[in-house]
Amino acid sequence: MFITTGSVSKNRKARFNYTIIETVEAGLVLTGSEVKSLRLGHANISESYAAEEKGALYLMNAHITTYKESSHFKHEENGPRKLLLHKKEMNKLLGYVARKGYTLIPLDLYFNERGIAKVCLGVAIGKTHADKRETQKKREWDREKQRIMTYKNK
Repeated sequence: MFITTGSVSKNRKARFNYTIIETVEAGLVLTGSEVKSLRLGHANISESYAAEEKGALYLMNAHITTYKESSHFKHEENGPRKLLLHKKEMNKLLGYVARKGYTLIPLDLYFNERGIAKVCLGVAIGKTHADKRETQKKREWDREKQRIMTYKNK
């Protein structure tokens, strides 16, 4: 089953481990076998990040499984993939990353309405252990509150 639109891979731990300040949509430079593998849903961006190399932004350590049916056009599974951004957007993101503690992490890898592979990047600051506990407490309280409200409405 091919994915024509919608999410291919989500970084589910990103919002727990980081505080997201801003999000940006970026295109990806991919080979044919990478796109076919993405359409099958064979990708993982949980350990990946974006970094600058040679004046451009690259998605590093994103795992896209090799497409079985491609003969000699195989791609590197964890290789860097160039991100397509406007110069103004890229400079803004690099300005964030230049500050101490900021990083660029992918939140979602998906196909848009036109069938083009996109990645949603988040400018993030790592959470401390106390911040993570606070997030978990808030989530649990929201669940408990929802249970109480549904019980009272019956």
